[in-house]
Amino acid sequence: MKVILASKNPHKLTELSVILSQHGFKIALESEYGLDIDVDETGTTFEENSLLKAEAVMKASGLPVLADDSGLMVDALDGAPGVYSARYGHKSSDGERTAFLLENMKDVPDDKRTAKFVCVITCLWPDGRKIVARGECPGVITREVHGENGFGYDPVFYLPELGMTYAELPSEQKNAISHRARALQDFCRKYQQMQEK
Repeated sequence: MKVILASKNPHKLTELSVILSQHGFKIALESEYGLDIDVDETGTTFEENSLLKAEAVMKASGLPVLADDSGLMVDALDGAPGVYSARYGHKSSDGERTAFLLENMKDVPDDKRTAKFVCVITCLWPDGRKIVARGECPGVITREVHGENGFGYDPVFYLPELGMTYAELPSEQKNAISHRARALQDFCRKYQQMQEK
């Protein structure tokens, strides 16, 4: 089944394609369909923003659309940056946002640096069908950057059980345990149930 990814992010396309292709999905960025839609992410939850993106691209294309909204929630910062992860501190690059996060957490003790990555996936079909799936991955914010893989806050998101940050994990391993992977597993389970009805 062909589905448009409501995103301009090739990293997301790569991560999503690996898992969804196993379930018969052919997924492509909106640009491959000649679309360039900027959605005003006015939602206050990942669910709301994911739905806004999916609705906008589906209305423009008339095709099934999958959108995700994801971000980092830090306990010591009352859940920030949350839905504002991609524009945290009005910084323009991943490195600047990560540095801003570490600066805001410089006085937070090691035992209070817990956080989680959250991903919500919304898939809409023109016939009205809808799936919303959520995945979370708990971790700890480091005091400095570690690793070259991944993107965003990956170099400071540490997984104690693995002894590595997201950015130190091989991509296959990250794709198996990440918040996006867990949301996709939830999505695929719900999609199977939909197919069986």
